[in-house]
Amino acid sequence: MEQYTALVKRNMRIYLRDRGAVFFSLLSMLIVLGLMLFFLGDMNVDSLKDFLSELPGRNAEADEANALMFVTLWTCAGIVSINAVTVTLAVFSSSMIKDRETGKSGSIYTAPVSRATVSAAYVTSAWICSLVICILTLVISEIYCIIQGGEAFSAAAHLKLIGMIAVNSFTYSSLMYLGAVLVKTQSAWSGIGTVVGTLVGFLGGIYLPIGTLSEGIQTALKCSPVIYGAKMFRSIMTENIITEIFADIPKEYKTEYLEAMGVELEFMDMQMTDTACIGILICFGIVFLIAGIIVSAKKSGTDR
Repeated sequence: MEQYTALVKRNMRIYLRDRGAVFFSLLSMLIVLGLMLFFLGDMNVDSLKDFLSELPGRNAEADEANALMFVTLWTCAGIVSINAVTVTLAVFSSSMIKDRETGKSGSIYTAPVSRATVSAAYVTSAWICSLVICILTLVISEIYCIIQGGEAFSAAAHLKLIGMIAVNSFTYSSLMYLGAVLVKTQSAWSGIGTVVGTLVGFLGGIYLPIGTLSEGIQTALKCSPVIYGAKMFRSIMTENIITEIFADIPKEYKTEYLEAMGVELEFMDMQMTDTACIGILICFGIVFLIAGIIVSAKKSGTDR
């Protein structure tokens, strides 16, 4: 246990001391913020305003303020979700991938510690770093929304969000472990990171709401874990503002809009609840972790 704890601390220190790795792990968040501030944010706000203006008896000024707050919370929820992807990717880059390329992994494996312990330490350190940074992102997002006139989340909402962050981080720690087992060099991992950092915003329906995409692309997105993570964060973080906006609107109009924005999801004629999304993410995480363990065991056998 002491060896495992020491390895976890060592991997976390390596990542946190690498300012470049920390910065690039947050790059997707900065890209999303830039897109929302200068391009997509106004488009989404105008879309909701136009949607509400078609309904009778609306207060245009209140609708505009509520639309802006909804899109802000919707964007922040997406950022909290995708941060788990980029942070875990960066942690494995600075630890497992770097160890292998520099030959440090050979020294670690010759020490009196099992391969399972070393692998568990890599996954755990990525999970903890992701958990901490995503919680920090949530706190900053909430403070920003409060400054903009929004309400603080309830204690129950905070607990749900932290639990969701933990599950989301586990899924991508497992996925990145599988990727790190397969990839041998830092340059190849950097290339994967570039692709993943670019795609993750689309996979989560963040750059473009899922309702604006074709049915085929929507189905493809629903086969990845990213959209389910984004959905569950959105449903909790936008819950209060949705209640305010759609208080006197027929349910079918509300459902139509929320499905278009990815706050509600339907897959194979089933409505995806937050509990279902958590279950899906856990299943993805377990599958990725088992696959990584199997591949690692086969590679270690080949190495011998």
